[in-house]
Amino acid sequence: MSPDRLDIAWLTLIGLALATLLVPSLVSRPLFANALLLTFAALKGRRIVLDFLDLRAAPALWRGLVSAWVVIVVLFAWLASAIIALI
Repeated sequence: MSPDRLDIAWLTLIGLALATLLVPSLVSRPLFANALLLTFAALKGRRIVLDFLDLRAAPALWRGLVSAWVVIVVLFAWLASAIIALI
């Protein structure tokens, strides 16, 4: 019996969550750590949108719009953290 797509997505999300917990203790530069954490957040958000909200079967326009929304939210969060770190 092979795992289905949701099982693989679930395991991926657990792996990314564990990686998120390890980043603060392994990365000493705050700006790089924030970028790494937000990258993990974007990957988790995209995985949830595609697999659990079933946008993988949706038209390409919707997948693109929702994926762009996830990336834009992450970029704004990183920009805010970068501005705070530089001030």
